[in-house]
Amino acid sequence: MRVLLAHNRYRIRGGEDASFDNEVQLLRLHGVEVREYIRDNRDISNSPGLKLGLRTVWSSEDYHSIRRTIQGFNPDVVHFHNNFPLISPAGFFAAGDEGVPVVQTIHNYRIMCPAANLFRNGKVCEDCVGKTPPLTGVRYACYRGSRPATTAVAAMITVHRLLRTWKDKVDVYITLTEFTRAKLIQGGLSPGKIIIKPNFVHPDPGFTGGAGRFALFAGRLAPEKGIELLLDAWKKTAGLIPLKMVGDGPLAEKINEMVGEMTGVEWLGTVSRDEVHRLMREAAFLVFPSIWYECLPVTIIEAFAVGTPVIASRIGSLEYLIDDGRTGFLFESGNPEALAEKVRWAVVHPDRLADISHMARREFEDIYTADKNYTQLMDIYDRARRT
Repeated sequence: MRVLLAHNRYRIRGGEDASFDNEVQLLRLHGVEVREYIRDNRDISNSPGLKLGLRTVWSSEDYHSIRRTIQGFNPDVVHFHNNFPLISPAGFFAAGDEGVPVVQTIHNYRIMCPAANLFRNGKVCEDCVGKTPPLTGVRYACYRGSRPATTAVAAMITVHRLLRTWKDKVDVYITLTEFTRAKLIQGGLSPGKIIIKPNFVHPDPGFTGGAGRFALFAGRLAPEKGIELLLDAWKKTAGLIPLKMVGDGPLAEKINEMVGEMTGVEWLGTVSRDEVHRLMREAAFLVFPSIWYECLPVTIIEAFAVGTPVIASRIGSLEYLIDDGRTGFLFESGNPEALAEKVRWAVVHPDRLADISHMARREFEDIYTADKNYTQLMDIYDRARRT
């Protein structure tokens, strides 16, 4: 089989970039002939202006470039990950005009929300779901705090809803969880076109079960990740267990100040993935306090893989990913006291944590391995070709 994988990389590497690279490696490992079509946001000037706004709606350059790539490679399937903003939905038309089926992995909520995260002013926001055009997003300048930039994204969403691009130009959508699938259906996608296929971890970091010396947060230091809530909760635990934090982001300076005024909390900054895995193996549990609709954080799958229990917010996909009391714990989203209560319980019940550690590893083996993911992906490609 030949697969053309298309992706628009982000300026700062994140989960979507990693998922794309992982799938490329997975397919090649199994002998699939893969060609990559890449655009990179680092090529965008600091003052993008009208030209980029128009390209977001329709990139003539990428339409023709993808057609030429298809003609030279002759793929069985074109599989898109992120196409925003440089590739644009024109890539779907290019594949369709060459008679090649299209698969699209949905990593966020961009086709219904200009900000892509259904999050505004510190809270979940669904004001634009199913709305054409998504005027609330424009009103509040939800994309990068810029009304002109948000208008460009809203125009892309609106134009392609009117053209039925989302309905007619994609043969199969891949979504990562049942929750995200339900949101996409609420936003107007056909249920019959959406298949759930989670992310995976490869190579397997190996089961250890953790040494239980500290709690760990690993992720982006951004408002939607619940970082301030996490630190508020830790003040309530009265030094019961140390907290180590890894990651970087827009709240880094503020978090550095807050951590400097606390005891038992350490911010390690950005570390390698191998170092994250090492910390996970040594942690008693991972804390995941997000207050937005996460799609499927790879960090949680990695914690399952090494057998580290997860304490996470009861919100969105997290409620589907974590079986409360079996593979981890859920607490009321946005409630620091509820998080502190779960932390206190976990610390004084190490035997129960050991049981949960084994259950988390079993969850990884049942759902999130590379081999299972490859089988699912091949089934999806076959389905797209039969459509």
